[in-house]
Amino acid sequence: MLTLDTVYQASFALRDVARKTDLIKAPRLFPSGEVYLKTENLQNTGSFKLRGAYYKISKMSEEEKKRGVVACSAGNHAQGVALAAEKQGIDAIICVPEGAPISKVEATRSYGAKVELVKGVYDDAHNRAEEIAKESGRVLVHPFDDEDVIAGQGTIALEILDQLPDVEAVVVPVGGGGLISGVAFTLKTLKPDVKVYGVQASGAPSMALSVLNGRIEKLASVNTIADGIAVKEPGEITYSMVNKYVDDVVTVTDDEIAVAILDLMEKQKLVSEGAGAVSVAAAKFDKIPIKGKKTVLLVSGGNIDVTILSRVINRALIKEGRIADIIIELMDKPGQLVEVSSIIAQNGANVIGCFHDKTGHETDINGCTLRITMETRNKEHVDQIKEALLKAGFKFTNEHSYS
Repeated sequence: MLTLDTVYQASFALRDVARKTDLIKAPRLFPSGEVYLKTENLQNTGSFKLRGAYYKISKMSEEEKKRGVVACSAGNHAQGVALAAEKQGIDAIICVPEGAPISKVEATRSYGAKVELVKGVYDDAHNRAEEIAKESGRVLVHPFDDEDVIAGQGTIALEILDQLPDVEAVVVPVGGGGLISGVAFTLKTLKPDVKVYGVQASGAPSMALSVLNGRIEKLASVNTIADGIAVKEPGEITYSMVNKYVDDVVTVTDDEIAVAILDLMEKQKLVSEGAGAVSVAAAKFDKIPIKGKKTVLLVSGGNIDVTILSRVINRALIKEGRIADIIIELMDKPGQLVEVSSIIAQNGANVIGCFHDKTGHETDINGCTLRITMETRNKEHVDQIKEALLKAGFKFTNEHSYS
């Protein structure tokens, strides 16, 4: 059984390894509330996962350490295990889903661990890690369904209570449930009246469905930009603890996650990966009842692959109406483009792309279509520009898109 003493022991074991990450007030993100960010994205290895992995490995016997460890991870647990193993002189093999961000894979290798890429998602990597453990005798360091790992993650709650003793709500990303199990257990034991909310991606809602249906649910597939929480099935220990200690588990869409990533960058100068930003997304899009409460949003990791960052930002800009496409039907005659672009400029937007289609297959024989991509302030600004173009006599096709 997990005890509070175990969490305190984990905190002591981590004192020279894990950072006590800052708790930052976020008035630019949430001007009307008292909301704070627990910045585990600034943790060593860029994620909270170091806490649980290091504590688990520190408790292994000398005989177990000689056999080495094996772990499975989409990236962050991999880095935590790799660093913990390196610091304690233990050989490590990490099974990583082949679709994991290259940056996470290379970071894991940089700590000296051997990496085996596995076809599929996290659960497939987990199955391969179990095979290796049985074949070689290595100790399997589970990323979430292990009480020592959960105790390590629970040290975050000790820090939150030290940094904000009168906290009223804590919002936590959820994949397999190790982080929220440790945080919720510790918070509810020390401060029973605090509310704890979990957040999953809508493309990987295994814990949310399990809680809703009253039994552990295994998803056929997962699909989300939040690769760090793309887990098909929660653990038995974590499912039980979430049921006992967590007030609710909600979901957010990939578009909402993208907006949260962009907001963290623009307004707080913090880089978060998708899994780390779901707590901010849930608060921003009113998925949880935190109005009027002193709230901590746990930003669990910052290891986003820079190769997809531009796509995430672009998706967020479209979601917020800050990039918009309009498609206009025109007669093919001189001056049309000048007039359209003048109206857009007069209304304070910036044209960043233009495509003139004269094929005529969807218009009159003398017609054409003009697709314009604009930088705008928000959706209301897009509507203002559209209204101005309509007043000037222009007609839109049914394809226009700005949401």
